Amino acid sequence: MSDLQYYAYDGAGKYALETLGYSQAVRLPPNKDRIECSGQGGWDPSSMEIPDDVDAQISQAFSNVDLALRDAGVKDGFKQVFSIKSYHVGPMDDAVFASMKKNMAHWLPSHKPIWTQLGVAALGLPAMKVEIDVVAIDGLRE
Repeated sequence: MSDLQYYAYDGAGKYALETLGYSQAVRLPPNKDRIECSGQGGWDPSSMEIPDDVDAQISQAFSNVDLALRDAGVKDGFKQVFSIKSYHVGPMDDAVFASMKKNMAHWLPSHKPIWTQLGVAALGLPAMKVEIDVVAIDGLRE
């Protein structure tokens, strides 16, 4: 699929590309204005460490989504997101909802994209409690 443009940010993104064979984001034809991101967990992009705290993981996962979008050339990051899917291991308790709400308000202050929240048995790494993927339209791209 030569019309697709793939992206992998430095650190954890390049590691995933080189060792696991997947990218962090892709731009889709025909206009390459639609961007889809791989699920982003709460890992530190440089050290790849994952904190135990669910709020810290959720906050870092949102930050990693923004990093993946910007690495793919989306200058406005989350402002261009129209769809979010979040995957959660463990209870969907008040702590999870409070952290998601806090991060949605922080990263998406001016619009409210669609959101699907799923409980799952496990994610890609044993320490992961959350993974977030998004779809964005980058109509501002030149």
